Amino acid sequence: MRLLLVSDTHLPRRAKRLPEPLLAELPRADVVVHAGDWVDAATLDLLAERSRRLIGVYGNNDGPDLRARLPEVARAELDGLRLGVVHETGPARGREARCAARFPDLDVLVFGHSHIPWDTTAPTGLRLLNPGSPTDRRRQPFCTYMTATVAGGALAEVRLHRLPPRTAG
Repeated sequence: MRLLLVSDTHLPRRAKRLPEPLLAELPRADVVVHAGDWVDAATLDLLAERSRRLIGVYGNNDGPDLRARLPEVARAELDGLRLGVVHETGPARGREARCAARFPDLDVLVFGHSHIPWDTTAPTGLRLLNPGSPTDRRRQPFCTYMTATVAGGALAEVRLHRLPPRTAG
């Protein structure tokens, strides 16, 4: 099973549209995971239409329209892997312990908010992944998203994808 992980798209504020390399991944993904801060419902509609399965949550920048359609926390079992999605996890310091205590029943937690890619494992075995943002790199050198595979209840082949800089025009 192939996963596409994305967060913090912030359309149309940070970009007019999703980057082509990210859109090209949609037909390859069995499950698309979005960890919040969509900002516009059109992005949710686009991903829902083009995804085989979409798991998403709302973020702090998402208004009432998105909050009415999305949960704050999403959970799913994917081929035996217990996956959770949330937008905010608080400060980086202490994140692993805090998330392991909050989500003791998960194998993987995908989160967003910071726009900073993150891949760590808590002492309990909980894997924490933040795909960054495909449209707003903030203080990062690149805009990013992640892909991964799931087989037999295990996460594998986690890959951070760097997007080329946007050109004006």
